[in-house]
Amino acid sequence: MLGKELIFALIGTGATCLATVLGAALVFIFKKDMSPKTGQIFLGFAAGVMTAAAVFSLLLPAMDELEAEGKSVFLPVGGGFVLGALFLFVLDRVLPHMHIGSDEAEGLPSHFKKTTMLVFAVTLHNIPEGMAVGLAFAAAANAGAGALPAAIALAAGMALQNFPEGAAVSLPLRSGGTGKGKAFLCGALSGIVEPVFGILAVLIAGSVSGLMPWFLSFAAGAMVYVVVEELIPEAHLGQHSHIGTASVLVGFFVMMMLDVMLG
Repeated sequence: MLGKELIFALIGTGATCLATVLGAALVFIFKKDMSPKTGQIFLGFAAGVMTAAAVFSLLLPAMDELEAEGKSVFLPVGGGFVLGALFLFVLDRVLPHMHIGSDEAEGLPSHFKKTTMLVFAVTLHNIPEGMAVGLAFAAAANAGAGALPAAIALAAGMALQNFPEGAAVSLPLRSGGTGKGKAFLCGALSGIVEPVFGILAVLIAGSVSGLMPWFLSFAAGAMVYVVVEELIPEAHLGQHSHIGTASVLVGFFVMMMLDVMLG
């Protein structure tokens, strides 16, 4: 059965990775970088999508699975959520990275080039997304066709916000003097982490019975950490922004409706 789960996970995370690649390919069409206002909109939208996905596509299914089995919800859901947030907290402190529009590196000191650290910054965002989509499709493989629409809804929401993320890496690099091919490659590479971590999460969760609720909650905690630590502050750029706030609400609404209609 694990083979079927891995195939489903690879298809789901492959689709979201492809959205990042297509977004990065905009570097071959547009010559200019994104405006700050456009960046705010995309970041806020991503924050809204990821928040809704954490609730409707990860935490609630984890609770439903535990309740259906007559098990306690508190420890797997609460513990998984905290562990996921701690996992991203440690990665954020250890992995050298630099955010778009910033000249200050974060993480451990390193001699990496700026382009490498920009890719690492988006990679941090994509790790929990890959885990979430991979686990959702693996769960659908076990539960049957009835659970597949919910997994597709999650992948669609992630793909919607991955497309501008790919562009958010490649376009600034191009405007900073990087060649089109290299800028595209950097943007595309930031999405490859999704299939990698999606498959890893499925392998670990599938090897021990009963771990799926833990991993769903783990992915939710990691996603919420990214939203609070990175996306929302960047969407507001240090000040109150109606555009940033509205884009968060729109992203949440879109992901919620996708889950309601397909899930």
